[in-house]
Amino acid sequence: MSVNRCVCFVSRLQRHFNSRTARITTSSCHVSSGSSLLQGQHRPGTVVWSRDVSSNSSSPKPPDTSLFVPVSLKADASADGGVGIELTQPLDKNELLKVLNRFYKRKEMQKLAADSGLDARLFHQAFISFRKYILEMTSLPADLHIILNDICCGAGHIDDIYPYFMRHAKQIFPMLDCMDDLRKISDLRVPANWYPEARAIQRKVIFHAGPTNSGKTYHAIQRYLAAKSGVYCGPLKLLAHEIFEKSNDAGVPCDLVTGEERTFVDPEGRAAGHVACTIEMCSVTTPYEVAVIDEIQMIRDPSRGWAWTRALLGLSLCRGDPRTVIDVTSERKDFVFFSLQVHNYQRLTPFSILDHAVESLDNLRPGDCIVCFSKNDIYSISRQIEARGQECAVIYGSLPPGTKLSQAKKFNDPDDPCKILVATDAIGMGLNLSIKRIIFNSLVKPNVNEKGEKQMETISTSQALQIAGRAGRFSSKFKEGEVTTMHRDDLPVLKEILSHSVDPIETAGLHPTAEQIEMFAYHLPDATLSNLVDIFVSLSQVDGLYFVCNIDDFKFLADMIQHIPLNLRSRYVFCTAPINKKQPFVCTSFLKFARQFSRDEPLTFDWVCRHISWPLAPPKNIKDLVHLEAVHDVLDLYLWLSYRFMDMFPDTASIREIQRELDDIIQQGVRNITRLIRASDPTVTDPLQAQSNRHSQTGRGTGSTKFLTGSRGQRGQRASGQMMDSSLASRLVRDGLLTPDLLQQLQREWSKDQKQDNSSQRALDLEHQSNNKGKRKKKKK
Repeated sequence: MSVNRCVCFVSRLQRHFNSRTARITTSSCHVSSGSSLLQGQHRPGTVVWSRDVSSNSSSPKPPDTSLFVPVSLKADASADGGVGIELTQPLDKNELLKVLNRFYKRKEMQKLAADSGLDARLFHQAFISFRKYILEMTSLPADLHIILNDICCGAGHIDDIYPYFMRHAKQIFPMLDCMDDLRKISDLRVPANWYPEARAIQRKVIFHAGPTNSGKTYHAIQRYLAAKSGVYCGPLKLLAHEIFEKSNDAGVPCDLVTGEERTFVDPEGRAAGHVACTIEMCSVTTPYEVAVIDEIQMIRDPSRGWAWTRALLGLSLCRGDPRTVIDVTSERKDFVFFSLQVHNYQRLTPFSILDHAVESLDNLRPGDCIVCFSKNDIYSISRQIEARGQECAVIYGSLPPGTKLSQAKKFNDPDDPCKILVATDAIGMGLNLSIKRIIFNSLVKPNVNEKGEKQMETISTSQALQIAGRAGRFSSKFKEGEVTTMHRDDLPVLKEILSHSVDPIETAGLHPTAEQIEMFAYHLPDATLSNLVDIFVSLSQVDGLYFVCNIDDFKFLADMIQHIPLNLRSRYVFCTAPINKKQPFVCTSFLKFARQFSRDEPLTFDWVCRHISWPLAPPKNIKDLVHLEAVHDVLDLYLWLSYRFMDMFPDTASIREIQRELDDIIQQGVRNITRLIRASDPTVTDPLQAQSNRHSQTGRGTGSTKFLTGSRGQRGQRASGQMMDSSLASRLVRDGLLTPDLLQQLQREWSKDQKQDNSSQRALDLEHQSNNKGKRKKKKK
């Protein structure tokens, strides 16, 4: 579908959507013909929406009852005392057990309970608890005692137990009594209705569509700077910082808002008309003349997609890939409450895919960037490059922003001897780099899918284009870019990946809010926060346009601090903190922060310094460098919490000061990273030395199937997910006793010989079986 056809389709769909589902009354608003969005001041208006989700909704899905944790009941004596015994007689426990077991086996009772929300699992759990309650209580409520006595004496029917059984079941599973309310709270089918202020105005969207390095951001930012007020929403702190500095340098006062930082240009702290922020921090209630949402394709990110959905529904849309404009608008009724213009752009500088791989680090040239997907690969390759007498810059995701900028400046400086860059895909966004040639060291990276499962996958077309597009940037000295791979057998795979169109955006992420979780807690006061979120996701209803974002990190933190006494709102805020759960020191610090907070004791500068053992020495090896990065993350965590609990985290200025000092120490370590690698434990460096040799098989699919390719540190995985163990082969290749081509030939011959051996063995087995049958026949005769 072309963009023009898309716009026509959107117009028809918008008229259809508005006539069916909404009536909007607004005052006029000023709309300019510029190239960004949410133009005009917010005017008062009235919104009347009638929900129409019949096309997307169905009967409510059954809840995941494995998440229902029974509540423990106190074994106190009944308030009725012994009234039941006085009116009748003591119950015979043996006879009572027979009655209860007959009740449990009644199919009619099981079906009736199922209609009330008790599936087979919950029915069994409730019955066990009910039986224990009846048999162990010294005195039962009078009405229950009388009913049970009548049944035992033959004067009552066994089904008379059912109301008392359900009463008990709802006591231990309180969610049964409020299931309808819980379903309403977790109904996420029309999230656009959460933003009435945005729906009350006719917003104008200018969609900047084009490949990387085509000027999309430049044109959007030019309109942003020309507006009386505006907000820039970016995926990274680096991008927000860049727009913050660019805006103020252009004479447009701009504030900076990230999770860890608030910078106001006004000395008295008054808000400026413009603000640059990370996407999670954007305000959807503040009216702006222009709003820019960067990297809109991340709306489908399994973890952070909810932030783009929130901004898109509460603000508007500005930038993205050409395919995005089709899928984000034409297939989403909720998104069609704005007028749309599309500006198409072509890449300003061309880049080409080379016909040959680099194959050896000896073939590197000035302006090369080797892209890896693990820090181990970064360490290994940088060491090998410097062993060849060349300097290289290093950039990866866990480095502090200041260190990344320092390394980027070092690489970009024409007077600096550093001419090679080794980086992860962190360079795909947020850094202007003077790169001539992008070299993919691997095409496989770890990903987390929508179910929260980690898996190794070949990079997508969108990811490959995002990285490859860094070659030959318009603002750099290289006006043409080149893209290739380090290893020969990866090159055809890369060409295949880049030959496909960008995957369409089919769904947008959503996330439970603090208010929704609080309402759940009101109905389920005894449930843990992790359990509340699990039940919310289980009951949530979303249509085909949305998905609930992965909440594994949230649950990980919730379980970690479950034993710490915190009120629900504070607990929720702590659990939304952006921390790296793979860093033990960061997790330990998070736990200590929560404990100190729960005791109502402020986390002072001195307390933090004692915890991190400040001052810190420069790193002596890679382990030290990794620890310093973790300490930097801990200081980030402190700053992030300080803007949510200002009275409990009071020393932000001092913490920020030592964080800058720490950034300088980390920069010093990264500049000497080769020395740190040499000083590290051999178990860290040995696996890395094999990087310059190719030594794994490449699993290939056909047609539109994904490719799984080998890489250093990661063996090529077959479709079955099995990993080939070739440690001996790796040593032979590393020692020069075997070439990669010979290794592949040996593997093919070995596979062929094994098949022949298997065929011969099967023939012998058949012959042996035939002989045995003949012998048995002779014996019978």
